[in-house]
Amino acid sequence: MNIDPTQALPKARKYCAYQERSQQEVRDKLYSWGLHRRDVEQTIALLITENYLSEERFAIAYAGGKFRMKEWGRIKIKQALKLKKVSDYCIRKALGEIDSRAYSKTLAKLIEKKGKEVKEKNPLKKNYKVAQYAISRGFEPELVWEILRGDE
Repeated sequence: MNIDPTQALPKARKYCAYQERSQQEVRDKLYSWGLHRRDVEQTIALLITENYLSEERFAIAYAGGKFRMKEWGRIKIKQALKLKKVSDYCIRKALGEIDSRAYSKTLAKLIEKKGKEVKEKNPLKKNYKVAQYAISRGFEPELVWEILRGDE
């Protein structure tokens, strides 16, 4: 679908107002509408000026949502934000917004739940499987093993 830049701005405003977006998501959307590089960058600059688009706001909302809803760890959230081409500053800011106590509590709950599901008699093998699961969810290995050992 090809639209001209004057039609793109109101459409992009709606797109950004619906939910927080990364600059890259908006950039991709504008290109999909057939806009050229100069028009895309101009539109993005306008959206930022009008406060429809904020990379920092997006990163914080994204990180908080993935942590609360999907119980992702910081490592997985960081990787996902990097894939969305979010700046390192915004990633650090977003990860800093995650409450440490809630983070540890969520990890402990995840480990406990997985521990009940794993049907392994050998305690070492069981802990290893539980740890691998938690690490695959993006939690830091040191923290996972700390909780598994009971060093909290």
